[in-house]
Amino acid sequence: MRGYLAPALRKTQSEQQIRFSGLARGRRVKLAEAAKTSLLKADQWARGDEVDGSTAEALVAALGTLKVKK
Repeated sequence: MRGYLAPALRKTQSEQQIRFSGLARGRRVKLAEAAKTSLLKADQWARGDEVDGSTAEALVAALGTLKVKK
């Protein structure tokens, strides 16, 4: 059995990333456009993958401007 000496690594998500991944696709597209990035990069960020720091900050800022739909 290979790798039994090393612990399994898991990606941890912040509250913003969990909140972003719970949104509908259309809302995620709008937030990604507001952050000037692609939906692919935004979804990678939401999963906890490596993304540029400026992209992550822009997505957090765009998520902060999101308001509850009435």
